[in-house]
Amino acid sequence: MVRILIVDDQELMRDGLATILDLRQEIEVAGVASNGQEAFEKAGELRPDIVLMDIRMPIASGVEGTKLITTNYPDIKVLMLTTFNDSELIFEALEEGASGYLLKDMPTDAIVQAIMTVQSGGMVLPKELTADIVREMRRNQPAEQIHTVPEIVKDLTERELEVLQQLGLGLNNKEIAEKLYISEGTVKNHVSNLISKLQLRDRTQAAIFAVRYHITHY
Repeated sequence: MVRILIVDDQELMRDGLATILDLRQEIEVAGVASNGQEAFEKAGELRPDIVLMDIRMPIASGVEGTKLITTNYPDIKVLMLTTFNDSELIFEALEEGASGYLLKDMPTDAIVQAIMTVQSGGMVLPKELTADIVREMRRNQPAEQIHTVPEIVKDLTERELEVLQQLGLGLNNKEIAEKLYISEGTVKNHVSNLISKLQLRDRTQAAIFAVRYHITHY
């Protein structure tokens, strides 16, 4: 059973989601919070497996709450609850260690599936939505700030690039192994190598890198 903490400043959204998810056999709602600071405090007290975190909240935003939790409790995963208009904040949250994001109006089954994906070590980066968000971000950026693919990508082997592409789609090691017909151990080695070559902190940053620079379409 996956224990979750639900964080949203809107009481109706927060309590409604808690009621719906607590009915699922595979999920236990450990508690709720109304802002990022309270989420951090409750996370330390309740030690949930996953925090469902709204992005825009008063006192402390979801991005701030995510940073506090991932820094102090690295074993607790954070999954963002967002709207399409939160594109820049979504990437900030991912850079602070969030394991992915969901739109608030997604069906309950999709939210549960996302929770189970994160629990198993995967990331939740809805493919079509992520592409739309990247396009929106680029549209709003001055021409000189649009990200071109760094030269350092050329240091990757063909297989490492393939693995990086799959990370950008939110796949975990097992899924990548099945997709590329290689072992999980080999995938793990490729992930470690590409993180080192690209001078990134972890696989989350690698996934963000792949999305930001459109490596998934490289």
